[in-house]
Amino acid sequence: MTQPLLFAAYELRGVTLKNRVAIAPMHQYSGINGFPTDWHLMSVGRYAAGGAGLVFVESTKVERRGCGTVGDLGLWRDEFIPHFSRLADFIRQHGAVPAVQLGHSGRKARRYRPWEGGKPLDPSPEINDWDAWELVSSSGESDKGEPPPRALSIEEIQNVVERWGAAAGRADRAGFDVLEIHGAHGYLIHQFLSPHANRRNDAYGGSEANRFRFAIEVVESVRTSWPDSKPLFLRLSVQDDAGWGPEENVRLARIVRDKGVDVIDCSSGGMRGPPVVSTGQVGYGYQVPYAEKLKKEAEIATMAVGLIVHADQAERILQDGKADLIAVAREAMHNPNWPMDAAMKLGVNSPFALMPSPYEYWLEKRHGQVNELVPSTQACGIAE
Repeated sequence: MTQPLLFAAYELRGVTLKNRVAIAPMHQYSGINGFPTDWHLMSVGRYAAGGAGLVFVESTKVERRGCGTVGDLGLWRDEFIPHFSRLADFIRQHGAVPAVQLGHSGRKARRYRPWEGGKPLDPSPEINDWDAWELVSSSGESDKGEPPPRALSIEEIQNVVERWGAAAGRADRAGFDVLEIHGAHGYLIHQFLSPHANRRNDAYGGSEANRFRFAIEVVESVRTSWPDSKPLFLRLSVQDDAGWGPEENVRLARIVRDKGVDVIDCSSGGMRGPPVVSTGQVGYGYQVPYAEKLKKEAEIATMAVGLIVHADQAERILQDGKADLIAVAREAMHNPNWPMDAAMKLGVNSPFALMPSPYEYWLEKRHGQVNELVPSTQACGIAE
């Protein structure tokens, strides 16, 4: 059988992925004072052991004000580096390329965790830097029922841009080989891009070129601190249902492509609610059309994400040229061994070789000893 594209190696700058399966960055909100814990080691470790080519650590904040919850991770100080090195090293030791996403929540900061209700946090003696943990954004407006942020000054914008670059340098020193800038889901970069959130009348607001400026400067700052040999991704909400849509994203993608962005991670929504689409109801692969559009019209590599659940579905996206990488998120939570399972379903030779030796040995041994064994992920049960 011809090797499926999903399990073909993929080269980006000086980095080679063993396959096209990426584990998307997924907030765990389980850090302590910005530091990752054993929970994060377990979480990313099981995805690396499951056979993915690329494993992202969740959105990690470039400054304290950027934290969305008390559980966010951070890379705004050097003391965080060894703790992130532990994650990067563990991912690499188990066969995947370690990646991290850098973000800033802007006006969506200082909130309860989603499973605690997600509403704005109440002041608490346990939060000893409440005033410093300030809501900042492109403008001072907020949506109905939300606390208003303070608009960043020009000087402060430059400081935040520099902090993004500094955090990228720390990510490099921590041993990550791929970095993604979070420019989607209603967070700070998206707040500058969006005409809904950005009401400025200076160099960072008003015209499309001005609203692009902050994102472009962040890319430039990060690329200066991030080695040329390492790929840079940018996550965008290609459709936010609030005035920021596919055509604008194509124009921005063309600019950042020439500034050193290698891949656009194509998501949606977040400005006024959950992910939204203009291509139909939310369903399997509902955001794939955005990856296809940016790949073709901006002439840049894209990563598709959004209810990509099945192996044949992922393979068809690649075969049809709609994206270059497949990002799996909550389906990987459901089945951390999704890449190995997909390899079996697509008929890849030696699918267990995707996994670390202790798993590969025992699974291969069972496979060779038991006739007509059907794994639990490929059958509903045993016919009596």
